[in-house]
Amino acid sequence: EKKGRAPPPTWFVTGSELDSLSSYMRGRLTLEKVNAVITDMASYAEANAQLLTAPKKRLAENLWEKALEIRDIGATEGVKGKHFFLEADIKGPALKLDNTGKAILTVLRHLGRISETRVGHHRVFILHKPH
Repeated sequence: EKKGRAPPPTWFVTGSELDSLSSYMRGRLTLEKVNAVITDMASYAEANAQLLTAPKKRLAENLWEKALEIRDIGATEGVKGKHFFLEADIKGPALKLDNTGKAILTVLRHLGRISETRVGHHRVFILHKPH
């Protein structure tokens, strides 16, 4: 399976999945918030996939260093061939690293939509299809 061929998975959470969680985990999260975050994560993963495949000539100087870093991370064993994004990429309208954002990441990890690993000093989130 080659990177760049298929778009990153956007497996939205269903109402029944959200209801199946413990109330302490669900808190005040709504289905709309959780699914907006899934869309955000797919766009981060798409941006990283484009950096992985982009030729050096096309990239600005500041993006080239990030592209090299992404390529190193993308070549590691647990990450290779999967759609991923870094904790440093999180800056979207729906997903921020505030309490709500962390709660949503916990929910998505619990539901099997993402897994988390460390590569060097980076926290890498890998997108998965639900089981």
